[in-house]
Amino acid sequence: MSTPTSRGEVPVHRIDRILAYMSFGLLLLSIVCFLAIMIGSANGADMREGVWPTVGALVWFTPPVAFVLVITLVILNFARRARANRAE
Repeated sequence: MSTPTSRGEVPVHRIDRILAYMSFGLLLLSIVCFLAIMIGSANGADMREGVWPTVGALVWFTPPVAFVLVITLVILNFARRARANRAE
């Protein structure tokens, strides 16, 4: 489940990768939705119907969720390093 490392480093676990990729994916989704709104509004799309309200909601809600995932990742790494340092 973890990648062995040398020099006493803390191994990278699967949950670390999952949290990192999920936060990156959510930020990328937010940027793509923002660009879609800009292109759609420039082309005269009605932002009140169709898929546009969902796209607008994604722009607002995905960055905070990605931030929470990054903070969770940092807290997990700090706790893991503290445990590793206590064991030495």
